[in-house]
Amino acid sequence: MKVIVIGATGTIGRAVADALEGRHEVVRASRTGAAGAVRVDMTDPATLDHLFATVQDVDAVVCCAASGALTPLGGDASDEEFTTGLDAKLLGQVALVRRALHHLRDGGSITLTSGVFEKPTPGGAFGALVNAGLDAFVRAAAIELERGLRVNAICPGWVRETLEKLGMDPADGTPVETVAQAYAQVVEGVAQGQVIVPGRG
Repeated sequence: MKVIVIGATGTIGRAVADALEGRHEVVRASRTGAAGAVRVDMTDPATLDHLFATVQDVDAVVCCAASGALTPLGGDASDEEFTTGLDAKLLGQVALVRRALHHLRDGGSITLTSGVFEKPTPGGAFGALVNAGLDAFVRAAAIELERGLRVNAICPGWVRETLEKLGMDPADGTPVETVAQAYAQVVEGVAQGQVIVPGRG
């Protein structure tokens, strides 16, 4: 299969691209276009149009891009700062799905990234809203897809390597390799309209 991995220079995206590359043709995309990746900015739908105009005959798209900072609900951040992630993570991934529907081969798949944590995290109220919206979108959108297309979401939660980079206790994090395998299994499998939590079950 030909698989586009968006966010392929990040911790999760790089691991997902590596996990798929041995079995599939992987096209890496990132916001900066670093390391030879195709440039895609999830806040700019024009870059999504350019992606699909440039990369054709695609079987699957995986989005590991876009995140929002932890911002306290009652803090001093402006409304715009508090809602960081709306354009990229929520609306950007919705825009990606709408475009992918017209470009994927029959039977193709779209895998998004949400991220609701099992335990509420201080500063995570808006992120929880965005991710819950993504999960609901995936379940509802799945029934509208034609040509055997599939849409799912991975909810990685805290990744061990990310916690380590932040200087936090990595014990509660899921290893990035486990997370990457969950993405690969969804791309290669038959799941439809599912929100999958890596390492669970």
